[in-house]
Amino acid sequence: MPSDLVIVYHRQPYEEVEVDGKIEYRENKSPNGIVPTLKSFFGRVDKGAWVAWKLAEDTSNPDFDRVVEIEDSYGEYTVSRLPLTEEQVRSFYHVTSKEAFWPILHSFKDKYNYDPVDWPTFREVNWAFAEAAAAEAAQGAAVWVHDYNLWLVPGYLRKMRPDLKISFFHHTPFPAADIFNVLPWRHEIVESLLACDVVGFHIPRYANNFVSVARSLFDVEVTRRERVTDDFVSPGTALSERTTPTELAYDGRKVAVSASPVGVDVDFILARAGTEATAQKADAVRTEKGDAQLILSVSRTDYTKGGVEQLLTYERLLQRRPELRGKVRLMHVSVSANRNMAAYGEVQSEIEQIAGRINGTFGSFEWQPVALISSAIPFEDLIGYYQAADVAWITPLADGMNLVAKEFVAARTDGDGVLVLSEFAGAAVEMSASVLVNPFSNRAMDRAIDTALSMGRKERQERMALLRDVVKRYDIGHWGAEQMALLGIPGPVPAAAE
Repeated sequence: MPSDLVIVYHRQPYEEVEVDGKIEYRENKSPNGIVPTLKSFFGRVDKGAWVAWKLAEDTSNPDFDRVVEIEDSYGEYTVSRLPLTEEQVRSFYHVTSKEAFWPILHSFKDKYNYDPVDWPTFREVNWAFAEAAAAEAAQGAAVWVHDYNLWLVPGYLRKMRPDLKISFFHHTPFPAADIFNVLPWRHEIVESLLACDVVGFHIPRYANNFVSVARSLFDVEVTRRERVTDDFVSPGTALSERTTPTELAYDGRKVAVSASPVGVDVDFILARAGTEATAQKADAVRTEKGDAQLILSVSRTDYTKGGVEQLLTYERLLQRRPELRGKVRLMHVSVSANRNMAAYGEVQSEIEQIAGRINGTFGSFEWQPVALISSAIPFEDLIGYYQAADVAWITPLADGMNLVAKEFVAARTDGDGVLVLSEFAGAAVEMSASVLVNPFSNRAMDRAIDTALSMGRKERQERMALLRDVVKRYDIGHWGAEQMALLGIPGPVPAAAE
């Protein structure tokens, strides 16, 4: 049976687990990952399908299950799986997407690596995704494509199935034209995005940047521009915009442009925050830290996340304020990415070196200034850390959104705690009640952490009340409702599965 909604995403919508020699498909454990949210939209349609890739030693193996039927708490849906070899995955994802696209999207020209890119393989993989989506989609169906590693899918899909309604959502930043146009494939990429009915971004700045790129390459007309709602106008952030384009005209077609920030599942977090296990974890953390203030930093190991700059700020803090030695601790969670990629391996090594230097210089038998954690923390435990921390320190150099900041706020049912947030994180546009900081400035970083550590209870609570209000208002359900409305799919967003 053809599908009314086809979601195209590189990851499979479940976890494969081998039990007694058989493969079982289990629901993803991540509560705020994008996958559970996307699956929830299948409840709005009669039939849904998901297109993803799966590693295969032999792509021509007749025993490879290209299509599997899934039934879980989100309903029944089809998963169309593209068999890709290890070399195809390395080329399409680790090289082209991560070494060429990722640094440009985050405006790190110096990290851009063009030489190893195999563009024919990127085209081949994107064509396979488009073919699979076209095969699954009913006449006039909606196809929702996600993220930059599938940039060419909309263009191919439009040629195969002009009847479809195609939407694309960009989960990373989108840079200005003078950065994006470094990519030699810029015309092909942007022309594909202009084949969509809807192109979505987190915030108005990224939408404006996309339109400036499109206008630099093609005869694109902005046919509608709207004033940005006051909730997303923050004079304290570098990413604020006053107006945003909402409709383009190109090649005889209309393209809607949306700016809608992804949120977190607030109800899920509140439910976990209220459990006895979470309370016990938070109490244990408070007991362990004693009278010291706990600063919590959570991110992936990536040069865009500002982990090195943050640790250097902490080192300066202990140097210039010796009275804080023994009175403050930093829990720096930097989850290792693919260390085989040179850029990430270098960052991880530098983080480890600086953390070791801080502990060696300032630490004692009774007090370790930095706890460096390089593995993911179970979410239930992480909520306990959120609740016990005095300060959440989230200072990426560039970030499309940043859900950690929103998780921290949603978990603070006590209405206390301080959020220090980079003004170059997309979330800063909404979360102006945080202590906003420019992570490229040593002086600004020093001032921000000083402010956070010395902030009085009344101001902390006032800021947190504003933050909790905005995080609740623009939660994952709000984002989903906006996206479905743009695709013309009616009905409420189903509640997230437990």
